[in-house]
Amino acid sequence: MERQVQYLAEYCTSKGYGVVDVLSDVASGLKTDRKGLAKLLNYVVNRQVDVVVVTYRDRLTRFGFEYLEFFFNCYGVRIEVVFGEEPKDVHQELVEDLVEIVTSFAGKLYGMRSHRKKKLVEDFKKLIEEVEKSE
Repeated sequence: MERQVQYLAEYCTSKGYGVVDVLSDVASGLKTDRKGLAKLLNYVVNRQVDVVVVTYRDRLTRFGFEYLEFFFNCYGVRIEVVFGEEPKDVHQELVEDLVEIVTSFAGKLYGMRSHRKKKLVEDFKKLIEEVEKSE
């Protein structure tokens, strides 16, 4: 993450952008309660930024990027994605997304620290591995 932050700082300098803040969340792009995301939304609503610069689209959000883009545009803020889509194996990306979704829903059902949630996620990962081995 440090390399991404350094690269974005250099990128912004080369474009002549003044950096208001560097926000980073060590959390899934599926989570909506990220502190950095909340702070970014406040910057947008309070018109404290003109451009939001991210390395890849999924660094801002895993799903619904277009909704954020529309929302930001309503406040005159543009999202600039430096690298577009992160190169990933499509199959692996779908598997990761499924695991994230199961983890999120299991956490909501049973609580993020519960044994039942952990067991469900572990069992789901085992199921994915079994399916991949049988292909």
